Amino acid sequence: MFEPGRDLVETTLDEPVRETIMRDLREVGAKLKLVILPRVSQEGVLDRLKEWDLWGPLAVCLALSIVLSVSAPEAQRALVFAAVFVVVWVGAAIVTLNAQLLGGRISFFQSVCILGYSIFPLNVGALLCLVLHPVTKSLLLRALVVGVCFAWSTRVSVVFFGEIIEAKRRALAIYPVFGFYSFIAWMILIQK
Repeated sequence: MFEPGRDLVETTLDEPVRETIMRDLREVGAKLKLVILPRVSQEGVLDRLKEWDLWGPLAVCLALSIVLSVSAPEAQRALVFAAVFVVVWVGAAIVTLNAQLLGGRISFFQSVCILGYSIFPLNVGALLCLVLHPVTKSLLLRALVVGVCFAWSTRVSVVFFGEIIEAKRRALAIYPVFGFYSFIAWMILIQK
């Protein structure tokens, strides 16, 4: 028999749009904080990332696409934007599929979420290269900036993937992650 007030589930269908957007932005910020400050001991992080979202990775991907397309020649801007967008999403899907085939204990969208957020340090590197390029055209300085950001992104992903893949298969899961971020880092390094 139904009793008023009993067995009711709280939903967000009635909350104002502004509140929904602010809640989502706080979640994106909290997940970016996990990427900015990765720890070796990630207790509770995977539990938090089980609540995956694709808003943050989409924003990170769009920001990287915009930064790289701004620095491209005028005739190639749309192509660069599309290429970066496709490389990020298809690359993340391939790395995720590899992790799942190796027995990873994570869902497809959780893995794509982690990989997408982990591109953020490379965004910082692309933005720094864009800002520093007119001042100094030093390829060595750009390589240093991109190298540090590449190591940062790879480290973040390795910490997360290290927890979901058993030790004997970990190298097979990490290698595609390394290749994925290497390709993105190379795209940043060759920008004009």
